[in-house]
Amino acid sequence: MNGVVGVLLAAGAARRFGAAKLLHPLPGGEAIGITAARALIAALPDVVAVIRPGDQALHGGLDGLGLRVIENPRAAEGIGTSIAAGVAAAPQASGWLIALADMPFIRPATVAALADALRGGASIVAPQHAGRRGHPVGFAARWREDLCTLDGDRGARGLITAYAAALTLLPTDDPGVLRDVDRMEDLPTG
Repeated sequence: MNGVVGVLLAAGAARRFGAAKLLHPLPGGEAIGITAARALIAALPDVVAVIRPGDQALHGGLDGLGLRVIENPRAAEGIGTSIAAGVAAAPQASGWLIALADMPFIRPATVAALADALRGGASIVAPQHAGRRGHPVGFAARWREDLCTLDGDRGARGLITAYAAALTLLPTDDPGVLRDVDRMEDLPTG
């Protein structure tokens, strides 16, 4: 089996944001989705980004980063189909770390710690900051079939809820695990 693979979910419609959210620049000038991808790439040698069909602008931005970019033809059906597509694109992985492209504030060290937990035997692992579960969430290889059959807008939440005893919460001081960008107001100023 190969190692832990990062799966960057970047196929959302960004309706609440009102624009091409993942290409919107952060104060430093880099796009939200590119910054989120870099955190995964810094910690994992194998990363798959799942995008909407025909999203050439995002594809172009991600393409030069050293990850694989795949299109999810079922992206409009919800995030579950993007998780399924990303996991199916790396079937020999020993686990998958599922990350959201609209969460650009996660530290690479946090990603590395979660991947290490999977390598160390965790079945499902998620970061916990200030008493709240965050992202990304890691799944061991035993969850492959369950992940590949996901659909709809709930993602893997139902799987985590149904198998709560399999979840390891990894305490972190990284507030980025709780911080996403859904609306313009969520962007830092300056």
